[in-house]
Amino acid sequence: MKKSPDGGAVLLERPRVISAKVGHTWDLPPNTFGAAYARFMGSRNFSPDDRPPVRFMDTDELAYVAMRAREVYDFWHTLFDLPTNLIGESALKVIEFKQMYLPMCLLSVIGGTTKFSEKQRTLFFQHYFPWAVRAGTQSTDLMCLYYEKHFDEDLDDVRRKWGIVPASAPPKQNVK
Repeated sequence: MKKSPDGGAVLLERPRVISAKVGHTWDLPPNTFGAAYARFMGSRNFSPDDRPPVRFMDTDELAYVAMRAREVYDFWHTLFDLPTNLIGESALKVIEFKQMYLPMCLLSVIGGTTKFSEKQRTLFFQHYFPWAVRAGTQSTDLMCLYYEKHFDEDLDDVRRKWGIVPASAPPKQNVK
C-alpha cells in the first residue's frame, strides 16, 4: 500500500468505513458508487458498524490494514456486483486471493465449494471461477484505493477507472 499514492494516503489518514462516515451515501444520486453501496447495505440490512474488531496483530499499521480489508469488503461486493450467498462470497474470495495471495482466501473457496450442490458447483467452476480469476487479475489493487473519495462518482465510471468488470448473469439453464 505504501508504494501507491492512494494506498499511502489511506495508511496516513486511516479513514474508517463506519456509519458516521458513510451515512451520507444514502443522499447521493442513484447512479453513483456511494448510492450503489448504500443500496447494497440497505437491501441486506447490513451496517458498516457490525464488523468485529481486529485482534492479534503485531503492529498498529498491520491491524489497520486488516481492519480496512474487512471494512471495504462490502465495497467489493458492490463494485463486482456479487451477491452475499455462498457462490458470491466464494467468487469474491477468488478475487481477493488473486489480489493478495492470502492462503485463507483460497481455503475459504475450497471450504465453501464443498457445501455447493452439484448444480452450484458446476455453475461456480464454469461461470464464476474463471470470471473471478480474470477480475482479480485485471483490476487495480483493491487495497490501495481510497474508496471514500469516489462515492459521488458514477458507478460505471469508477469501475472503468479501476479495471473492474462486474459479474455477468449466469447463463440460462436448459429446462427439459
